[in-house]
Amino acid sequence: MRRPVLSTALLLLLAGCSSSPPDDGEAAGHWQPRPGTAWQWQLSGRLDTSVDVPVYDIDGFDHPASTVAALHEDGRKVICYLSTGAWEDFRPDADAFPESVLGEGNGWEGERWLDIRATDVLEPLMAERLDMCREKGFDAVEPDNMDGYRNETGFPLTADDQLRYNRLIARLAHDRGLAVGLKNDLDQIPELVDDFDFAVNEQCAQYGECADNKPFIDADKAVFHVEYELPTERFCPESRALRLSSMRKEYELGAERQAC
Repeated sequence: MRRPVLSTALLLLLAGCSSSPPDDGEAAGHWQPRPGTAWQWQLSGRLDTSVDVPVYDIDGFDHPASTVAALHEDGRKVICYLSTGAWEDFRPDADAFPESVLGEGNGWEGERWLDIRATDVLEPLMAERLDMCREKGFDAVEPDNMDGYRNETGFPLTADDQLRYNRLIARLAHDRGLAVGLKNDLDQIPELVDDFDFAVNEQCAQYGECADNKPFIDADKAVFHVEYELPTERFCPESRALRLSSMRKEYELGAERQAC
């Protein structure tokens, strides 16, 4: 979940992160991006495919297979953004979710936390979403809202509930040949790093948490990182030292980006 709001040219140059990607790895038949891989994350507005990076992360529902194929023709890997821990009233499958699994709002209009304990209900729904990602040709999935147990969801979720659910999503993705990223959920990285192929993090620099992503880097797995409020000179030096794939974006996640 995108967290809600709770210099000189020389400095920018010194703070800059390399945009040249290292070689990608393959693990168990699916893609595994390596630390430092540059990326673009765009979830709103007309998709700008001109950004010269090897990885695009785009909305799985909003884009057809032809968009994924075109990005592949340009040599990009493409990540399918989905919400797996929250319900969104604007999705085409919204009516398939019974009221019993819908909890409190998560801070974004039209979204409510899901009762991730109800895997008998959620597993087939999430499997269908992941089937969509596979059928459209995506290489990976970014499952969002993967840390409900740390939030006021309306359900008594525990850390063990979250571990079980996150591992379920990872397995469903891997069963379909898709790589899968762990979204935020920093406290459970040590337990989950072996289950996921990369991480996606929001605002770890603002909250002093970036070093918590180190298990992914140590495992030679990329950490795709975004800040919304800090200027690049405030986080790029640390990002370079930690080998994070960092950039600054607006909360709307449009095309604009300032990369390290």
